[in-house]
Amino acid sequence: MAPRRTTPSTDAAADLTQARAHWLRADLVAWDVPDAGNGTHRLHWSQQGDLAVDAEAVTGGSSVPLTHDPAGLPADVLAQFPHLGGLQAFRLDPSAAALAGEILTGQLAVASYAPDGTLRDATGVQVPGVLDHLYADAADRGLGVTWRGGTPTLAVWAPTAQDVTAVVGGKGVPMERQRDGTWTVTGSPSWKDAAYTYEVRVWAPSARAVVTNRVTDPWSVALTTNSAQSLVVDLSDPALAPAGWADTPPPVIARPVDRTIYELHVRDFSIGDETVPEGERGTYLAFDHDDTAGMRHLRHLAEAGLNTVHLLPVFDIATIEERRAAQLVPDCDLASLPPDSERQQECVEAVRAGDGFNWGYDPLHYTAPEGSYATDPEGTRRTLELRRMVQGLHRAGLQVVLDVVYNHTAADGQAERSVLDKVVPGYYHRLDAAGRVESSTCCSNTATEHRMMEKLMIDSVLTWARDYRVDGFRFDLMGHHSLENMTRLRAALDSLTVSRDGVDGRTVYLYGEGWNFGEVADDARFVQATQRHLAGTGIGSFNDRLRDAVRGGGPFDEDPRVQGFGSGLLTDPNGAEVNGTPEERRAQLLHQQDLVKLGMAGNLADFRFTSSRTGQEVRGADVDHDGRPAGYAAEPSETVAYVDAHDNETLWDSLALKLPRATPMADRVRMNTVSLSTVALGQGVVFWHAGTDLLRSKSLDRNSYDSGDWFNRVDWQRRENTFGSGLPPRADNEDKWVFMRPLLGDPALRPDAAAMDEAHQRALDLLRIRSSSRLFRLGSARAVQEKVSFLDAVPGVVAMLLDDTVGADADPDRDAILVVVNATPQPQVVSGTGARWSLHPVQAAGGDAVVRGSTVADDAVTVPARTTAVFER
Repeated sequence: MAPRRTTPSTDAAADLTQARAHWLRADLVAWDVPDAGNGTHRLHWSQQGDLAVDAEAVTGGSSVPLTHDPAGLPADVLAQFPHLGGLQAFRLDPSAAALAGEILTGQLAVASYAPDGTLRDATGVQVPGVLDHLYADAADRGLGVTWRGGTPTLAVWAPTAQDVTAVVGGKGVPMERQRDGTWTVTGSPSWKDAAYTYEVRVWAPSARAVVTNRVTDPWSVALTTNSAQSLVVDLSDPALAPAGWADTPPPVIARPVDRTIYELHVRDFSIGDETVPEGERGTYLAFDHDDTAGMRHLRHLAEAGLNTVHLLPVFDIATIEERRAAQLVPDCDLASLPPDSERQQECVEAVRAGDGFNWGYDPLHYTAPEGSYATDPEGTRRTLELRRMVQGLHRAGLQVVLDVVYNHTAADGQAERSVLDKVVPGYYHRLDAAGRVESSTCCSNTATEHRMMEKLMIDSVLTWARDYRVDGFRFDLMGHHSLENMTRLRAALDSLTVSRDGVDGRTVYLYGEGWNFGEVADDARFVQATQRHLAGTGIGSFNDRLRDAVRGGGPFDEDPRVQGFGSGLLTDPNGAEVNGTPEERRAQLLHQQDLVKLGMAGNLADFRFTSSRTGQEVRGADVDHDGRPAGYAAEPSETVAYVDAHDNETLWDSLALKLPRATPMADRVRMNTVSLSTVALGQGVVFWHAGTDLLRSKSLDRNSYDSGDWFNRVDWQRRENTFGSGLPPRADNEDKWVFMRPLLGDPALRPDAAAMDEAHQRALDLLRIRSSSRLFRLGSARAVQEKVSFLDAVPGVVAMLLDDTVGADADPDRDAILVVVNATPQPQVVSGTGARWSLHPVQAAGGDAVVRGSTVADDAVTVPARTTAVFER
C-alpha cells in the first residue's frame, strides 16, 4: 500500500489503493473535491506502476494538469452516470486528452493540491466510462475465434494492456493492437482445435503492480478440462453436429402464453437413475435416451401439455471439478442415518467443495458448455453432447430454456477463477464509490451497463440460440441489468432468421428475476430490468406476488410457519403466533385471495376485478404487495407464474412447515395440487419446479445450491420420497432446525409411493386441462379483461369464470369455463354461476375420485374440500 501523508498540513486521506475518481470522456474526469476551484489538480500515470504518495505529492510517472470546470458534469454524462451527480468536473486540455489511449495503459491517479502546493487528496481512477467513449467501435467487432475460409483469427479486447501474446499449442504468437483496443492475430488452418490462452501485460489495481496474466479467452466457446485453456473451435464444424441435428426441429410454441415450463438441474435429472447407463448419469447424454425413467417422466408430462424444460446453468461453472474420477463423495452410509439427524449434512459438508454438485450460479466462461456434465471434459465432446441433450429434449416434444447468469462472475481481480478482470482490470465489474467490486448478487457483480460487458452478454446469448438451438433464456437477477440491456438483446434475437442463422429469433422467449435490490436499486445507476419497467417489452418476470400469497409469507421469514391461501392460513391454523389473531388471519387471507385472483389473471397492472377484501372494484396496480403495486405486467406473456423453484423450499417442504402437523397425508397431497392449480390454470406463463408434481422434498433445505446429490436427489420412478433425509446443511438452515427437527422425525409426514403417484396423476390432469382450451392461454390484456372475472366466494375459495361469449372467440368448443379453487377443509358452494355446467372431461375421467364428487345445480356448483374443480359448458 502506498504511504499516506501524515503531516498536519492536510486533512485528506490520500490513498491510491482506492479509486474515487472517474475518467468519463477523453477530456473529462469526475471527482469529489471540496473547494475544487481553489487550488490545482493533476492526472498522474505510470506504465511502470510506481506511483506513490509522499508528504508533498504523488510521485513517479508523468502527469498532466486538470482544470476544474464550474459548469459541472454535462447533462448527457449525468444521464449515463446518474450516481455521479454529486461530483465535480475536471477537464484535460486537448493535447493531454489526445494521450488518453497511452495514459490508460498504466497506473492512474488524480491529485489535488492547495494553492500553496501542499497535497490535499489523491486517489486512483475508475476507467470504464472513458474506455467506452474511446473504444466504442469494438462493440461491432467479432471477438474470440472467428473463421474465414478455414483460417481462424483470435481477437481479444484489451485496451489497457501494454502487450498481448497468444499462446497457441504452447507457442507464443505476438498479437497486434488495433485502434479499437482489440488485439488480433490470424493463424493457420492447423490451429483448428488447438488449445490457447492469452498473456496480457497490464496494470492490475488489485495487485498494485504491472503483471503478466496467463488467461483464457472471455469469449471462449470451448475449453480443456477444468477450464485450463480455451480451444480454437469452429461451432459450424459438421463433426460437432449430432446425427440428425439439422432434421430435429423444436416443437412449435405459437405464443409465450402457451408455454409451460419445468425447471431441471442436469445432474439431478439422472445422477440417481439406474435406468441410465452408469457412465452417462448426471450428464447431457441422459437426455438423449428414449426409455429411461427420467425421459419417460418428461414425455408423460409433455403428452399432458408440458412443452418446455428450463435447465439450470450449463455454461462453464467455476466451482465443479470436471474430472468425474476426482470428484469427492460422502464417506457415510447416508441412507442408514435417522431422518432428523445432523450427520447427513456433516457428511455432505465434508466433501461439498470437491464433489460433482453445484447449481452453477458461479460462471467462469459464459459461452462454453460445462465440462462436468460431459462424459469427457477434454476437447469438444461437451459441445457435441450438449447438442445431443437439446436434440433429445426436442425429440421428446420439449423446447429448451437455459438459465443464464450475466450479472456476476465467480471472482475478480487476480483470483484464480477470475477471467474478465485479468484482461481489462476494473472494467467488466461494477465498482463502488471507492473502486471496490460490488457483490450484492452474492459474488463479483458485472456491469452490463458498460458497452463491452453488454456485448459479451448479447454475443453469448446469440451463440446459444444460434449454435445450440436454445429456445429461451431465464436471466438470473435480471434487475441488475438495465432495461436497455434487455431490449437491445431482444432486438438482437429478433434479427436472427432461419435462412441465415438456422433459427427464428423472434420465437426465443426471455424471462427472469426482476428483483429490485443492491447498489442498482430504484434505478440508482440506470433504468433497471425490474418487474415494473418490463411492461410492454414482452419480456417475462417471475410473479412473487402469487408465490407468496399461495405459500404464505416470503423467502426471508424468520419463522417459516407463516401461512397462506394454499397452506391453511384461516381454515387450518397451525397455532404459530406469527400468523396473528383470527381476525388478522381473515383479513390477511382476503388480501391473499386478491393476489391469487390477480395472479391467475396474468398479474396485469390494469386488470380490474372485485376485491375479496373490500368488495369494491380494484385495479391490479392498486393492490398492495409489501408496499409495491401487485399488478405490474402490460400483457400476460410478461408474467411467469410459480409457487416453487430451485430457490427456497420446495412446495412440499413449504407445506410441511406451514400446515398443522396433524394434517393427514391425503389432505397434504390435495393441498399440493390445489397450490399448483393456481399456476397451471391461470393466465401467463406456467412454471413448475422439477418434481413438484411428485411431492419432491429436499428435506426442508431452503438453499440447496451446494448441498450435494443427497439433498437434491429425485426419484422419477416414485419409489422413495426424500423427505426425512436428515437436517439440511447448517450454514443456510440452522436457525430453522428447531422447526425442522420434529417434522423430519415424524414418519407420518413422509409420502409413500401411493401419495406420490396420486400427486403426479393430478398434476398431469392440470396440464391436460390447461392445454384443452385457449381460454387458459389468452394472449392479450384486452382478452383477459373481457373474458376473465371472479365470482363471490367465501374466504379460502377463488372462483374464476372464463367467459367466451364476449370478445373474440378463443375456444369454439366451449362457451365458458369455471375454475373453483377450494383451499378449505370443507365442501364449498359457489353461487351465481349460471346453469348447464359439467365437470371437465379430464377430471370426470381422471383418477381423483374426490373431484368427481363435485356437483352442479341451476345456478351453483359444489366443490369438495381441498380441491380444484373445473367445469365447462
